[in-house]
Amino acid sequence: MLQTSGSSQSTPLLQLKDVHMQFGRLAALSNIDLTVRKGEIYSIIGPNGAGKTVMMNCINGLYRPQQGDIYFKGSRINHLRPYHRANLGISRTFQKIELFGGMSVMDNIRLGRHIYLRSGVLSGSFFLGKAKREEIETRRIIEEEIIDLLEIQHIRDKTVGMLPYGEQKRVELGRALAMDPELLILDEPLAGLNLEEVEDMVRFIMDVNQEERWRVTCILVEHDMGVVMDISDRVYVMSFGRQITEGTPAEVQQDPEVIKAYLGEEDIYATRK
Repeated sequence: MLQTSGSSQSTPLLQLKDVHMQFGRLAALSNIDLTVRKGEIYSIIGPNGAGKTVMMNCINGLYRPQQGDIYFKGSRINHLRPYHRANLGISRTFQKIELFGGMSVMDNIRLGRHIYLRSGVLSGSFFLGKAKREEIETRRIIEEEIIDLLEIQHIRDKTVGMLPYGEQKRVELGRALAMDPELLILDEPLAGLNLEEVEDMVRFIMDVNQEERWRVTCILVEHDMGVVMDISDRVYVMSFGRQITEGTPAEVQQDPEVIKAYLGEEDIYATRK
């Protein structure tokens, strides 16, 4: 049974409390406290090596922190494996695309629905009853909602490994959405995309967050500061595994510690001369 920290409607969707993660003598995360509210786009930024991806791996269960607690919808999830957290409603995309290159777009996205499949071997073998109903519903969701949203009708039957990088990014997002998540972790979704592809991906993220069908809370890890400041509700800034500050985009942009982390003291001095 999950340990609950409260049942109030004001309970945050996700909380990290005093989280520490260490690899040998390297402290990847130190004293991390973070709160994500339902319905927001919450961005996490910081220089390379700041610990952003390590934090994402702790949230979805790939890593288990040595200290601290992680709560999802008020329940402590430290002990849960990644697939259990997926069942709770946490899905993600990865900094490095993790698709099955030899499979079609449809089959890759379909894998995201596996947590909803309950039919047995017999009905699945003969495609009868529950198995047939599940397949029909899966195809409806993928074809009428996800593929339409991401505008990938023209590549639905193509082999993923043969697609351009930008289209593979859409497929990975589609697979994450097939899980019908409450929390979607996007680890550098814009990396490697050209300007047009960036604009499309940002539009998809906004639709997923705001459209009535989805209303998905998003954690965005991203280096494109223009996008982060344009679409985020709040921004969390890290450096060397520690929190620097948290606030609205306007507040974060004015914080001297954030400027120092990104520019360095010498560059700050040079810009003021």
